[in-house]
Amino acid sequence: MQIIEAGTTDHFHQVVATHPRLLVDFHKDQCPGCRMLALSLQRVAGTAVGQGVVLLRAQLEVLGEPFFKALALRQTPTLILFRDGGEVARLAGYQTPVQIEAAIARFLG
Repeated sequence: MQIIEAGTTDHFHQVVATHPRLLVDFHKDQCPGCRMLALSLQRVAGTAVGQGVVLLRAQLEVLGEPFFKALALRQTPTLILFRDGGEVARLAGYQTPVQIEAAIARFLG
């Protein structure tokens, strides 16, 4: 699993448009659930299911609250799966590695 950090909103949109199988981790600092989700994502990154999927990490403090609100994000952490530039699934809150793998297999497989 390739991991990319979104540095700007333009960079975010470029990555979404460029990568056909994309998992986006919307998170923020000082968020216990976000830290736990990061551990789950690390485990998934090393699995066969994670291969061929790009993980884009989007941090609230970097991209800004208005950007998160424009995407109708109501909480962090939230994972959004994109296939060919379009959103196919949204998972709010902490997810276990098994839940993430199942979502990747179902929506990006």
